[in-house]
Amino acid sequence: MYAEERQRAISDLVGERGRASVAELAARFDVTAETVRRDLDVLARRGGVRRVHGGAVAASVLAGAEPGVPEREVTNAEAKRAIGLAARRFLPPAGGSVLFDAGTTTVAAAGEVPADLPLTAITNSVPVAAALAPRDSVELRLLGGRVRGLTRAAVGAGTVAEISSLHVDVAFLGTNGVSVARGLSTPDADEAAVKTALAGAADFVVLLADSAKFERESLVAFAGLGVIDVMITDAPPPVDLAAALAEHGVDVEIAR
Repeated sequence: MYAEERQRAISDLVGERGRASVAELAARFDVTAETVRRDLDVLARRGGVRRVHGGAVAASVLAGAEPGVPEREVTNAEAKRAIGLAARRFLPPAGGSVLFDAGTTTVAAAGEVPADLPLTAITNSVPVAAALAPRDSVELRLLGGRVRGLTRAAVGAGTVAEISSLHVDVAFLGTNGVSVARGLSTPDADEAAVKTALAGAADFVVLLADSAKFERESLVAFAGLGVIDVMITDAPPPVDLAAALAEHGVDVEIAR
């Protein structure tokens, strides 16, 4: 295969999947890692892909507009349901206190809270609150703040201050992207500040992230990989990301 043919194939693959690592591309096209890096550099200069640590992502992954809740609800819906169900394992078994971040995957997790489990559940998410409100065993606390219409999440200095006064057993976090280079990231600075506070208020942090988030990088980084205790996802992470997670002591749980 000529270089131009291989580069077109790489561009098509990254565009279709959203991301690819150097290692998997080298194996797929039976070339060296250095050859793949040169190919990715050529494609990056043309604007077809964006280089990230260990590979490349589609240009739209980094530059796209932030989707709203209705769009997110139908994106990878089956994977999110599986992740939400798997998250039940990490609830305090005898009851306790839990923080739920905003996001459609955290809504899925909230929907799987057992009806008889006594919990103090605290959230900045209107949809999460709606999912938990019918459960008689849950003492529900909705954090105050300005509600972003796009994500239906309360944000702002008051929200952050309220979270900073808390100390809970478990926090379930969502993210728009998880990568080796930037850790966890999200498009909005106000939501990033809330997410940072949520992670800091919990003894145990569980990241809920479907595989479409792998190697995505949004505008604002809000936490390093080291803040996570467990990541629940629907597919094994790319090699480089898996190695970085292992290096930071993060357990990866694959939802089935």
